[in-house]
Amino acid sequence: MKIISYNVNGVRAAIKKGLIEWLKTNPADVICLQETKATEDDIDTAELEKLGFTHHWFSAQKKGYSGVAVFTKIKPTAFKTGNGFSESDFEGRIIELQFGDVKLINAYFPSGTSGAERQAYKYQWLDELYSWLDKVKKKNPKLILCGDYNIAHQDIDIHDPKGNKNSSGFLPEEKAWMTKFLDSGWVDTFRVFHPEPHQYSWWSQRFPSVRLNNKGWRIDYICVTEPLRKQLVDATIFPDIKHSDHCPVYLQLNLK
Repeated sequence: MKIISYNVNGVRAAIKKGLIEWLKTNPADVICLQETKATEDDIDTAELEKLGFTHHWFSAQKKGYSGVAVFTKIKPTAFKTGNGFSESDFEGRIIELQFGDVKLINAYFPSGTSGAERQAYKYQWLDELYSWLDKVKKKNPKLILCGDYNIAHQDIDIHDPKGNKNSSGFLPEEKAWMTKFLDSGWVDTFRVFHPEPHQYSWWSQRFPSVRLNNKGWRIDYICVTEPLRKQLVDATIFPDIKHSDHCPVYLQLNLK
């Protein structure tokens, strides 16, 4: 199974920038999108179906905001939206698909960059997610969690750790949550294969030179639970794919 996780910052905008043409190159079997900012009815899904994808959506109630989707060439055995927390589900943040004994969760973690209120909600959401995942993991030991986590975990995951020590996405409380999460039986699959620095998945759009000079953050992840560690084949980041201010991150597993 080959998986892509990609915050497209608006799927309609990404399509205008060539997303469908890129999907025609067959980059993965399962494409997990975050921040779709759209509903299924807002795009020509026939294009996806021609490529062999079935598509599953969970959109925010607020138009043009948040939302997740999964396009898959492997038929899931089950599909579910939300995690039962009202505000998270109102914002369309979690979708899950079952593939045999493996459950794939696609999540769009909140950002706290717009102010203290949203930062407080981000902490609430992280706590809710942690407790929910703990329950899910007991029933489904083999989990994959794709998404824009909106957290750079360590200094190696951000171009300027000192300058961003007070920035949302790199705050001590957020990094501590990420450490707790990984210590609870999760694997950061990218770091299994790539311990080297200067590997990022998001670049600010404020200054065009930021991406050109690779002054980024690694905030997009595909993590798996420990029972899947031995089945990891490859993981990487595709910084040259540019339909968004993020880029796709990739994981290949052997599920046979």
